[in-house]
Amino acid sequence: MKLSFALTAALAGSASAFAPNTNSGYQTALSETKSDLEALGKGLNPVVGFYDPLGLVSAGFWGKDEAGTIGWLRQSEIKHGRVAMAAFVGYCVQSNFQFPWAMTLEGTPFPGSDLSPPEQWDALPFASKLQIILFVGFLEFYSELTPRDGAEGGLPHYTKGGVPGKYPTFDAIPHAVPFNLYDPFKFSTNMSAESKEKRLKAEINNGRLAMLGIFGFLSAQTIPGSVPALAGVVKPYSGEVMAPFSGDFSFM
Repeated sequence: MKLSFALTAALAGSASAFAPNTNSGYQTALSETKSDLEALGKGLNPVVGFYDPLGLVSAGFWGKDEAGTIGWLRQSEIKHGRVAMAAFVGYCVQSNFQFPWAMTLEGTPFPGSDLSPPEQWDALPFASKLQIILFVGFLEFYSELTPRDGAEGGLPHYTKGGVPGKYPTFDAIPHAVPFNLYDPFKFSTNMSAESKEKRLKAEINNGRLAMLGIFGFLSAQTIPGSVPALAGVVKPYSGEVMAPFSGDFSFM
């Protein structure tokens, strides 16, 4: 609870800067031009607005035109924001709670909250880490699939006119899957366009804030004093946060 309270206090002031401006007329969808991104930027944060100091929108990644490059950038931000939100919530939960059931068939328990989240990862068996990586890899692979002519499943690629952040359903795979990854209980089926737009903007803002939050945790753990608000709250970590298998093997 100490971590959760300190975190709330540290980020409460920053959260208001990420609140969406609901007065904008921009419709959250595929942004095909720089003008669309400028409108989206003002809708997301009227103080900062559109921010691209490196000129990435005009970089023409892999020879793509502006629309394809923007689709790639938008997909990257949404995806990394979602990963950061999951990591942020997971960090808070793991710092305060231990799953009560066994982790392995042999009855090995999950690492306890006496360890920091990075230390808990290090304590996992290699097979457990591999399962997590492979599952995430499958989700990434499936999200990149594009439909063949006449196919029922799949979505247009986000660099070729598809909607960034939209995950395909599992309806067309050979084995029946009872739930889709997005909205498994179909709560958004009858949601108005205005509500969807507001929620999509909130997701982008929350993802940006979560990216700052999770790296704030990791910085405070590995670089003492780098995040004064978290001093004495998160536990120091001497491992390699960017080398997830350093405790299992090394190529060096």
